[in-house]
Amino acid sequence: MQIPPNPDDVSLLTRISQGDQAALSALYDRYAKIIYAFAFKSLRSVEESEEVVMDVFAQVWRIGDRYDAQKGRVDTWLFTIARSRILDRVRKLQRTQGATTFSIDALEIQPQADSVDLFEEAFIAERRIRMMAAMKTLPDEQRLVIELAYYQGLSHSQIAAQTGISLGTVKTRIRLGLNKLKSILATEENW
Repeated sequence: MQIPPNPDDVSLLTRISQGDQAALSALYDRYAKIIYAFAFKSLRSVEESEEVVMDVFAQVWRIGDRYDAQKGRVDTWLFTIARSRILDRVRKLQRTQGATTFSIDALEIQPQADSVDLFEEAFIAERRIRMMAAMKTLPDEQRLVIELAYYQGLSHSQIAAQTGISLGTVKTRIRLGLNKLKSILATEENW
């Protein structure tokens, strides 16, 4: 089967549940790196983290038909599976090697408080990386005023005074830059 360009996650899971290996490959390409980073944060082992990624996608292959779009997003479902596989590995390491051989950060993965949401943290980290990459594509003059406004918290008037640019030009550059960022990020969302 041929994968259409930029299929959404739900479409990929539907195809996976029908036995489409190309769809599994596309979903893997989309999420393997972030699941690996998520696992590595707790396990601090390349091999164990790679095994988690493989276990997650093997499970997706086996139970992809159980995904219910009404219950949540695909990425949340994948991270729930990953969390479970990571906890399995942590428990195995505790039994076989003792608790001191893996990072204490592994304990953070256990939900002890509502204020800690590792899935949200991973999602935010991924979005930050995408935003920084998108910012680099902006013309320098647009990037500068957006950084001053959103990263340094300056008002439009303060930016105009600091840079020597007219207030109208500052506002125009911010608007143009934000529109470009919105377009870039929207295009990536449709991958």
